[in-house]
Amino acid sequence: MEKLKLLLVDDQRMFAESLKTFLNNYADDMDVIGIAANGQEACEFVQEIQPDIILMDVRMPVMDGVEATQRIKGLYPNIKIIMLTTYDEDDFVRSALLKGASGYLLKDISPTELIVSIRALNSGMIQISPSIAKNLIQRTYVENDPFEAQPSLKKKLEWLDTLTKREHEIFALLATGKDNNQIAQELGLSDQTVRNKVSTIYSKLEVKDRFEIIQLANRLE
Repeated sequence: MEKLKLLLVDDQRMFAESLKTFLNNYADDMDVIGIAANGQEACEFVQEIQPDIILMDVRMPVMDGVEATQRIKGLYPNIKIIMLTTYDEDDFVRSALLKGASGYLLKDISPTELIVSIRALNSGMIQISPSIAKNLIQRTYVENDPFEAQPSLKKKLEWLDTLTKREHEIFALLATGKDNNQIAQELGLSDQTVRNKVSTIYSKLEVKDRFEIIQLANRLE
């Protein structure tokens, strides 16, 4: 089986070297083929060798990770990029995702969880830290009722009016990263009911996964 080719982009050399060692030693299906200290180095690297997945920091000298993501995705749209950073500010998250990143993870993730996330991303599953998703959706909904969209926001996107009260509740929980089973437990619904509701929401909003749900939520500002 051909290994996944990974590029690490981080100005903290010790962190990058440690991560490279761990991934190469404990992930038989992965091979870290290079380390770049900033976004410009990353762009130069992919011109020579195209990795399958890039783990990209956000704040770096010379060129930051968001700009590098935009440039790389513009030239090599098949390369998948996960932002791996300590910064969880909404502006960084939104910018990175809108520029083409396929995930946004915080560095406090365990190495084992990171391996799982990389494999999931390679299978087509968007990867976003639950705390990141929660922060994004909390800015969309009023504090005293997290499932009731503010009236002023409803005017901005017509699709909000297509959702029922229950669908709004499930929409909010989807955007915080909860799976169907967690949603069922929180709302006191059966798993099958939640699956049916999620399918209805996807159909109404014309989306295919939770990442697109989060993108829609971000546009409510």
